[in-house]
Amino acid sequence: MTGQQAHRFERGTDGPKVIVTGVDGSDSSLRAAAYASGLARRQGALLAIVYVQPVLGAGAALGAPVADTTEEIAQDLVAQIREAMERLRGISDLRWEFHTSRGDPYNGLVKAADDLKADAVVVGASEQAGHRLIGSVAVRLVKAGRWPVTVVP
Repeated sequence: MTGQQAHRFERGTDGPKVIVTGVDGSDSSLRAAAYASGLARRQGALLAIVYVQPVLGAGAALGAPVADTTEEIAQDLVAQIREAMERLRGISDLRWEFHTSRGDPYNGLVKAADDLKADAVVVGASEQAGHRLIGSVAVRLVKAGRWPVTVVP
């Protein structure tokens, strides 16, 4: 290098400015969202709440309107989040956004975290026994090593 150092963007040096939390309606994901909201409030960060609507194979979709069901879950989550934020009005100036997309939860959270330039990701621990064998979304996010990841039990 010639006397000039390349400027490099460093995330998280002054605390997180954007915290992404994944929700899916499970108890652990809602606890993660509550934990993330406390972090965001204390840090003055933006809380980005992300729900990735699963896309199931054609065989799983037979006999059930899956798209309608996942859309209902998204609407229910938005209603729950708005209600919780309304309770905080006046006692907290928490900034938050709700994002939803369709696809694989891991890839959806990675894309959201990248697009939003997240400084931290907070997710709930998996409540499914099969994830001990194939790896949960939380474990995959930690292994990606792209952001600090907090897994809330």
